[in-house]
Amino acid sequence: MPRGDKSAYTDKQKRKAEHIEKSYESRGVSEDEAERRAWATENKESGGGKKSGSGRGHPENHASSEKGGGNPQAA
Repeated sequence: MPRGDKSAYTDKQKRKAEHIEKSYESRGVSEDEAERRAWATENKESGGGKKSGSGRGHPENHASSEKGGGNPQAA
């Protein structure tokens, strides 16, 4: 799979990445950087694209997205 090809992701993963991207953009991150960060966050949470085979499933870890979203002005 070439870099940037999102065909190996489920619709749910794509929707989550889009939502994460919009969150980054609302905090002033550029579009390209927001997209890069969104997919990095989704990959970290879900383990990447669709994978087949017995025993491949695992619960998602949302720690990376839960720690973000603070008020940068408060610091």
